[in-house]
Amino acid sequence: MYYKLSGFTQRLTGCSPATAYNPQGMKQGLPAESPTMVLSEARAPADHMEGNRVPDLQRIFQKPDGRPVHLKRGYPDRLLYRTTMALTVGGVAYCLVALYIQSQPKRQ
Repeated sequence: MYYKLSGFTQRLTGCSPATAYNPQGMKQGLPAESPTMVLSEARAPADHMEGNRVPDLQRIFQKPDGRPVHLKRGYPDRLLYRTTMALTVGGVAYCLVALYIQSQPKRQ
């Protein structure tokens, strides 16, 4: 017996072999054609097509200057790192204060 997933009940239901081998949304007998790509030469090249930046980044990250990898790219990395650390310390302090407040008995 052949089975397929019913979209209504979300369970397996019995079906014919033709239905099992041709899932919903797929049509039998149509050749698979790739869409034709239309390129316009008038457009400027996109930023991601400027070139391979991997060798430059490897040179930056593999330089033996004694700095950790997450701080190698300079000021933006330091700013992001310090912001993350400040938010982490603030979140821990907030959790400790909330635990302290919740641990106190209710005043009547």
